[in-house]
Amino acid sequence: MPIWLKDKIFLKRNIKEQVAKIGDISIDEVPELLFSEHHQSHAASAFFSSPFEKASILCLDGVGEWATTTIWKGNKSEMELDWEIDFPHSLGLLYSAFTYYTGFKVNSGEYKLMGLAPYGEPRFTDLIYQHLIDLKADGSFRLDMSYFNYAAGLTMTTSKFSKLFGGPPRESESTITQKEMDLAASIQKVTEEIVLRLANGIFQEHGNDYLCLAGGVALNCVSNGRLLREGPFKNIWVQPAAGDAGGALGAAQAVWHQFYKNEKESFSGERNDYKDLMQGSYLGPSFSNEQIEIFLNENEIQSLKLEDDGLFEKVADHLDEGKVIGWFQGRMEYGPRSLGNRSILGDPRNTEMQTTMNLKIKYRESFRPFAPAVLFEDVSDYFDFEGVGPYMLFVGQLREDQLTAIKLEEKKLFGIEKLKIPRSKLPAITHVDNSARIQTVHSETNPRFHKLISSFKKKTNCGVLVNTSFNVRGEPIVCTPQDAYRCFMRTEMDFLVLENYIINKKDQPVVAEDESWKQKFELD
Repeated sequence: MPIWLKDKIFLKRNIKEQVAKIGDISIDEVPELLFSEHHQSHAASAFFSSPFEKASILCLDGVGEWATTTIWKGNKSEMELDWEIDFPHSLGLLYSAFTYYTGFKVNSGEYKLMGLAPYGEPRFTDLIYQHLIDLKADGSFRLDMSYFNYAAGLTMTTSKFSKLFGGPPRESESTITQKEMDLAASIQKVTEEIVLRLANGIFQEHGNDYLCLAGGVALNCVSNGRLLREGPFKNIWVQPAAGDAGGALGAAQAVWHQFYKNEKESFSGERNDYKDLMQGSYLGPSFSNEQIEIFLNENEIQSLKLEDDGLFEKVADHLDEGKVIGWFQGRMEYGPRSLGNRSILGDPRNTEMQTTMNLKIKYRESFRPFAPAVLFEDVSDYFDFEGVGPYMLFVGQLREDQLTAIKLEEKKLFGIEKLKIPRSKLPAITHVDNSARIQTVHSETNPRFHKLISSFKKKTNCGVLVNTSFNVRGEPIVCTPQDAYRCFMRTEMDFLVLENYIINKKDQPVVAEDESWKQKFELD
């Protein structure tokens, strides 16, 4: 409240003063300021970017102004709030409470909890339902706040929470035990059940065939995958920048459509149609070959320039050899996922690739899964997945014919030991539950990345690559050629591709190791 009273209450006046200063006008001449509510921005970013003309909208996050869960009806340029659940009762904050208790960082470590869940058993679900949450048939819920401290204190959970689950929160960076894995599995299962109930309730209330999702909880791709498979809707669409970073887009769209009444463009909305208004989410800055050449020359960086066909063939050769490639091209992705323009790539058939990329490239926990980038036309050859997934927001299972038999002694392994089991023909992207976070790559939205994977397929008969974000743990995804080269030199990547220039690590100068850069950003 002190921060709110000091800053927020004068926000409108402060903005007007700054705009007047920039425009060299009086404060009275500043045009009308328009403010979009937090969940309105989430909902607008989902519906107005989606392919649907008419849809229900579900927004789930920690908290906006007061709302934590909102349900909307979208129709052309109109969007109407139906009902909401308010703070402190929040699915996002419930999930974050378990993120905190299992020793990960709130607001960035939730995806680790999701990735850890398949290593555990959901043995705490009954405790969660009995003590923490009162869940109704329609998905509405209330939390027992005596277990949570986020509304009034500086931690997420209380001593009562710790007593319920048998001890204090795990210390950050300490050993992850079976207990943390089981807690992750339990809260993941509860989250999926809540989302499914909400979706079923919305479907019965609205009767719409389509659903849009936004808010931080909408980045839970395991829940999304289950909703797509088991939910009542013909299709669902998730805003790729579903977290708060997407709020700027949503605020602009709310003004454009709701205030100025501009019509929304719509497409078929069918599951096999890639078309929406996000253009593959490639909305960030790009750098030409000429700009990259200037950077390389100024820094005396040895490189080889190749035309596209030769470049794709060369990179495919290196990937087949087990090399790790930093891949930088086109416009940067908008949202938290690298989608083939700021990516680190590897061979999914390589049994050592997951561990290598986690420990030697990303400097992060070995259990973290990697996503497959798969040619859209080939997705059904590898995965039990219907439709498109260009934004890496749905988890699907690998096909039975892609799986390999697990030996008797391997079946006895528990926890992180499960990581050692090669489960499929694509072990680097197969999680311990035989699932994968799928990115379908389309020639229409990313022709160069599509051609690279096609070149790899031509060489290896495999239309899939490992695709992870071009950064190390704790740092943002690289944006500029300078960012990419710096990250490349600090890790054990083998080659860096900057548009049409390929850089071999062996040709670069050996520099004295200085790891002070690891302290620049707090670990996630």
